[in-house]
Amino acid sequence: MTRHLVFFLAGLALAAAAGAQNPLLQPSPLFDQAPPFDRIHDGDYQPALEEGMRQQLAEVRQIADQKAAPTFDNTIVPMERSGALLTRAYKVFSAMTGANTDDTLERAQAALAPKLAAHRDAFFLNDKLFRRVATLYARRDSLGLSAEQRFLVERYYRDFVRAGAKLAERDKTRLEALNAEEATLSTSFQKKLLAATKAGALVIDDRGQLDGMSDAEIAAVAQGSKWVLKLQNTTQQPAQGSLTNRDVRKRLFDASIQRAEHGDSNDTRPVITRLAQLRAEKAQLLGYPTFAAYALDDEMTKTPERAIKLLSDIAQPAVAKAGEEQARMQALAGYALEPWDWQYYAEQVRKKDYALDQSQIKPYFELDRVLHDGVFFAAHQLYGLTFKERKDIPVYQPDVRVFEVFDTDGTSLALWYCDYFKRDNKGGGAWEDTFVDESGLLGTKAVVFNVANFTKPAPGQPALLSYGDVNTMFHEFGHALHSMFSHVVYPRFSGTATPTDFVEFPSQFNEHWALEPSVVANYAKDYRTGAPMPQELVDKIKRSRTFNQGFALTEYLEASLLDLAWYTIPPGTATGDVDAFEAAALERYHVAVHDVPPRYRSTYFSHIWDGGYSAGYYAYLWSEILDDDAYAWFVEHGGLTRDNGQRFRDMILSRGGTIDAGDMYRAFRGRDPTVDALLENRGLKTATQP
Repeated sequence: MTRHLVFFLAGLALAAAAGAQNPLLQPSPLFDQAPPFDRIHDGDYQPALEEGMRQQLAEVRQIADQKAAPTFDNTIVPMERSGALLTRAYKVFSAMTGANTDDTLERAQAALAPKLAAHRDAFFLNDKLFRRVATLYARRDSLGLSAEQRFLVERYYRDFVRAGAKLAERDKTRLEALNAEEATLSTSFQKKLLAATKAGALVIDDRGQLDGMSDAEIAAVAQGSKWVLKLQNTTQQPAQGSLTNRDVRKRLFDASIQRAEHGDSNDTRPVITRLAQLRAEKAQLLGYPTFAAYALDDEMTKTPERAIKLLSDIAQPAVAKAGEEQARMQALAGYALEPWDWQYYAEQVRKKDYALDQSQIKPYFELDRVLHDGVFFAAHQLYGLTFKERKDIPVYQPDVRVFEVFDTDGTSLALWYCDYFKRDNKGGGAWEDTFVDESGLLGTKAVVFNVANFTKPAPGQPALLSYGDVNTMFHEFGHALHSMFSHVVYPRFSGTATPTDFVEFPSQFNEHWALEPSVVANYAKDYRTGAPMPQELVDKIKRSRTFNQGFALTEYLEASLLDLAWYTIPPGTATGDVDAFEAAALERYHVAVHDVPPRYRSTYFSHIWDGGYSAGYYAYLWSEILDDDAYAWFVEHGGLTRDNGQRFRDMILSRGGTIDAGDMYRAFRGRDPTVDALLENRGLKTATQP
C-alpha cells in the first residue's frame, strides 16, 4: 500500500465521518421534520447541497433512461419525489442566507449559485426526460387523470418549454452560460446590498440631534456613546417621521438613497446593468421580445402592456393626490419641501388633521399581544386555529420563536416560526417561506416561517410597534396561512406555488382583519395598564388609512414602472448611466415627482434583482385588486365568520397551484375582480370619476 493510497483512504474515512455527522443528509427526526438547528453547522450546507444535486441527477437519469413507455406513475410521480435531499438542504440554506447570514454562508452561496443554476438546467434541458413529459402532455386527455394530475402534466410541460427544452443544442449551451452568470450576479447583488445597507447606517454623536424621537426609540439605537440609525430597505426611513433636525433628516435620506452607488466594492450598478442585459438576451433565446414579456406570460396579467396600463391608469390620480398632500404640508413648513421633509411633515399633518400621533398609538401595539390577541385571534375566529409555543424545537437565532398550529378539530396542522427583529446579518424587508412544504404524496405537513425587521427594544423594554408594523405581521401571516392550509397531493403545487401576481392576494387579504372591530378590541391594549385603545383613537387610525395615499401609491407606482422599464429593454440595448436611465423611465411614464422618490431605487431594488419579482413588482397592486374585491365579498356576506373563513380556506388557501389562478378567483367571487374596492380603500375613487 503506497503512502498516497493511505492518505487517500484516510481522506475517504474523514469524509464519511463528516457525512455521518451532517444532519442535513437525512430527514430530520424532529417533529414535522423541523430543521435540527442545534446540530446544523455552516460547513454542513455546501456538501449537503452538492450531494443533493448528485442524487437528484441520478434519479432523473433513471427516470429518463427507462425503457417502459411514459406514464404518469413512472415519469411525473418520480420527478415529484426526486431531489428530497436537495430540497431539504436548500430550503434551510436559503432561509439562513436571507435571515441569518455570515461570511461562511456568503462564500458558500457564491460558490453554489452557478452550480445550482447548472443543476436546474441539467434537469429541464434533459432531452430524454422532456420527450417523456411531452408524450404525456400530448396524450393528457386520454390518460384518465384527475384534475390535479392533468394540470401537473400541463405545468411540467410548460416549465420545460420555458426553461429552454425546445431549443437547439447551441442555444441550450448559451442559455446555460447565461443562467450561470445570472445566478452568480444575483448572489453578488445580495451580498453587496447587505454590506452597503450596513455601511450606510447613520452614526449620530450628539443625542440632541435625535430630538423628536422617543426615549425608548433613542435607547433602542444607542451603541455605547453613539447612536446608530440603521437603514431599512426602503428609500424613506421611519425615523424621518419624527426627527425635528432637518439636516439629520437629509443626511439619513442621502445615506438611504445613495447606499449602493459610492463606486466602492458595494456599488451594485455594474451588477444590475449586466443582469438586465443578460435577462433580455435569455428572453430572446426563448422566443420573447423582452424579459418582461417572458416573465409575465406565466402570470395572471399575461403581458407587460397590460401591467403598464394598470399602473398608468392609476398614476394620474395618485400623482394628483400626492400634489394635494404636498400643498397641505407646504403650508405648515413655510419653506420649499424636499424629499427628506415629506415623512416629517406628513406626520405633522396627521397630528393636526387627524389628531393622530404615532407616540399615542405605539403603547397599544405591544408585539406579543398583537401576535397572540390579534394575529392568532383573527385566525381562530376565521379558521378555528389554535396555537401553542414550542420551546423544545431548536431555532437558528435566540430571538426566533416556534409555535405548533392546531386545526379546528384539534389535530396538529403545521409548525410556524417568527423572526421579527432587525439584525445586520438579515436581509431587509419582511417575507414568508417554508422549511418543509405540505404534500399528500410525501406525507409532509408545512413548516413555515415569517421574517421581519422591527426595531428590537432596549433590554427590559417592551417591543412597541407602529401600525405599519402591525399590518406587516398580519400580511406575512397571511402568506403563512396559505402555506399551512395547503391541501394538495403534489409538492409542485404546495402552498404559495402560484403566479407572482396572485401570491400576494392571501397575504394582503389578511391585512383587513387588523382593524376589524372585534379583532382590534382584543389586541389593542395599553401595555402598561391593559386598558383598551379608545374607540376614538381606533376611528382616527381607520380614517387616516387614506391619508398620504397619494405619496404611498406614487412611490409604489414609480418603483413598479421602473421595474418594467428595466425589463422591457430589447436585447442588445445599452442602458448607459443607471441614474439617467432611471430618471428617463420615470419621465416616460409620467411619474417623475421630485419630492416622492421611488420606494426602491434601482441600486437597492432587491425584489427585482435577486428576490424573484423581476418584472413582477406590479403584482402587489394586482393582488390588491383581488384582496380588496374579496374582502368586499366578506362584507357582503357577514364579515368575519367561521363559515366565510372556511369558504375562503376551501376555495383559495388550500388549493395552492392546482388550478389556474383566474379560474380559482372566479369560482370564489362568482365573477372577475373589479378595481372599485381598491380605489375606495385608497381614497382615490372620487379622483378617478369623470
